[in-house]
Amino acid sequence: MSDQDHLTTQPSSPASSHDPQCIFCRIARGDFGTVFLHQDQDVVAFADLHPQAPVHVLVIPRRHVASLADTAPADNALLGRLLAAVRSVAAQLGVAATGYRTVLNTGSDGGQSVHHLHAHLLAGRSLGWPPG
Repeated sequence: MSDQDHLTTQPSSPASSHDPQCIFCRIARGDFGTVFLHQDQDVVAFADLHPQAPVHVLVIPRRHVASLADTAPADNALLGRLLAAVRSVAAQLGVAATGYRTVLNTGSDGGQSVHHLHAHLLAGRSLGWPPG
């Protein structure tokens, strides 16, 4: 499969559950024609509209899960697929060798502004520590 095979604007299958008011659920369903850098039956990835680094991609489950704190042991496979998609997108975008940061903000004190589980993939420059 070539890198171009990951670029698409339509989900391959509908989410098993979604929140009709959630912007990320709507993006995952293809409501806005968002170009996906990666997609499979469980996860999609797309460029962040307000990038905080030269490479800033959001990776989200198609199914609505409010946050990492709202997952259960039954979600462990989904969490693994989410991180595997981050790894895949980093390789696709050519930043895997130089490094990238993966961030999962959880709750308001953790900086989560959209209450749909999502991972940020940040790369393309040296990322300092501590982050904020």
